[in-house]
Amino acid sequence: MIQAKFSLKESHIQFIEQCKLYGFKDKSEVVRTALDRLSAELAQKRLRESAALYAEVYEEDHETQEWTDAALSEWPT
Repeated sequence: MIQAKFSLKESHIQFIEQCKLYGFKDKSEVVRTALDRLSAELAQKRLRESAALYAEVYEEDHETQEWTDAALSEWPT
């Protein structure tokens, strides 16, 4: 694995030092888990923002609404 050097606040260090109390095997696993969760959270945020934008565009695009309604009416139930 690649190593990186970075600075942390004292409160972060204290938390990481307690890694085994939280079920992590070592300090690196804590950091990797935190980064994975942050990455997933940011991806979800981008997805929600994208969905909101598409919904806004859809609300203003009556032609697309008509196409969607027509397609849904032909969809088997």
